[in-house]
Amino acid sequence: MSKTVLVLGGDGFCGWPTSLHLSALGYEVVIVDNFVRRTIAKELDAPSLTPIASIDERLNTWKDVSGHDIDVVELDIAQDYPELRRLLASVRPDAIVHFAEQRAAPYSMRDAAHKAYTVDNNVNGTHNLLAAMAELGLDTHLVHLGTMGVYGYGGDGLEIPEGYLDVTIDGPDGARYPRKILYPTKPGSIYHLTKSMDQLMFQFYAGNDHLRITDLHQGIVWGTQTEETRLAPALINRFDYDGDFGTVLNRFLMQAAAGHALTVHGTGGQTRAFINIQDTVRCIALALANPPAAGEQVRIINQVAETRRVRDLAELVSELTGADIEYVDNPRGEAAENDLVVSNATLKNLGLEPILLRDALLTETVDIALRFIERANLNTIPATALWSGRAEREISQLEAPRIAQR
Repeated sequence: MSKTVLVLGGDGFCGWPTSLHLSALGYEVVIVDNFVRRTIAKELDAPSLTPIASIDERLNTWKDVSGHDIDVVELDIAQDYPELRRLLASVRPDAIVHFAEQRAAPYSMRDAAHKAYTVDNNVNGTHNLLAAMAELGLDTHLVHLGTMGVYGYGGDGLEIPEGYLDVTIDGPDGARYPRKILYPTKPGSIYHLTKSMDQLMFQFYAGNDHLRITDLHQGIVWGTQTEETRLAPALINRFDYDGDFGTVLNRFLMQAAAGHALTVHGTGGQTRAFINIQDTVRCIALALANPPAAGEQVRIINQVAETRRVRDLAELVSELTGADIEYVDNPRGEAAENDLVVSNATLKNLGLEPILLRDALLTETVDIALRFIERANLNTIPATALWSGRAEREISQLEAPRIAQR
């Protein structure tokens, strides 16, 4: 019998290709989404560079090319606990993949309204999910997409382990007591703060209610297409390039495609972790196939392929496109230079052979940027959200979205 998996946020950048990949592997997939990402795109006047079909057209196309059905439920898990509980009680899924969080650090720092929306959506949604799973006594494996950004970007160069740190504490009797603690977080935005809070909620529910939880701490995702999304135009994935949701690589590619210089924040000495979208969906599948046991501590896995400095990334894009590089003020409150060393032993031991930035798929991403450049709103590329409330702001006062629309 096929296993049933709910993909929360299954219409989004990571959720959509994951839903298709799991369906292709034989899972019975149910997408749960409030479609707020489509609403936010209208709010920011920054639609995906790639044309995104309606969810119905997407699913009908997938049925045509694969023969597999994917069901969809429109639901806001942060605001409608009773309906979420009813859904879980009815489906009783074998696994849940949780992408249903506002995922952009700059968006979370726009103003007080967007900070409040991010906390409300992310923290309430995750807690509602955990509370419902515990209340129903589900033996469901929860796989959550977290972020490496919860640890901040310091400059000490210490390797970040996979979730936990072994420490010893000096007791009053002179003895030393071993403890295993969560690796300390240092969130640099409200978005990263909510992801840090997720970790504590996971730790509580795994210990108190024996929920089985895997928390994937992912690097910055690059690329657009996967094996499944390439099968038909209506299946194409999102390509976000704006200053709020666009990753640094996508913004560089859009600037190059438009004939503009690549704008590097500060010195470009910020080191970031990266992973290709194809590897993201593979990692989700690997995590689902290797669940923790009930009563086991939360399994934390660093979902990272490589690390690079931003200026090195700009130079790589410049080599591919011929674009110039320009250095501008950094809107974030972070060190000008930092090292980032990350352990990714678990996924490699499970068989992942990651795609690297210098591999051929980067060329595919460049081609997509060039093909759809006429759809771009180039005014949205610069990052306008400033991290300090003391800094001068020249951003529009936009109301955070409350009601999703398809």
